[in-house]
Formats: sequence, structure tokens, C-alpha cells
Amino acid sequence: MGGLTVDSIDVDRTRCAGHGLCAELLPELIRLDDWGYPIVAPGPVPEHLAEHARRAVASCPALALALRRLTADSQVRLRNLPGSEPMMGA
Repeated sequence: MGGLTVDSIDVDRTRCAGHGLCAELLPELIRLDDWGYPIVAPGPVPEHLAEHARRAVASCPALALALRRLTADSQVRLRNLPGSEPMMGA
């Protein structure tokens, strides 16, 4: 199967220092918790935000962000996870 691939954003919570730059660069997909750590919207990065996602990953001062390749099969699994609804009003 496989087929279509898209990117997803992963956060290495052991590296993240809570600078918040990622949320400034990609507010459509990343918001900050009460302590300044990122909460990433689950699922794939929309195509129109792909360049912004790459910029956020490259700009992270702690190198805590990564883009992960998702196949069509893994996207189905992500959509079926509890709490995988898109963020609204963030």
C-alpha cells in the first residue's frame, strides 16, 4: 500500500526548552501550553503550510522539532486516535 506520503510534525519533549518560536512561525498547527511548550495538531501538515512547517522545524533553537513522513496507511491510524480532532480557535 503506502502510496501518498505527507509530513507530520514531531516534538522531542526531552529537547524542547519552551522557546515558543514554533508557535509563532506556525500558529495554524502549533499552540503553546501554560508553560510555553508546544502542542501540535495531530495528523498531516496541510500542503499549503508545508513550507511554514519546514521553516519552524529549521528555526527551533533546541532542535526539538522534526518532520516525519507519513504514508496513507499511517494517516488512517492517526485519524482514528482519540483526541485527533483538528484544533479549532487556536
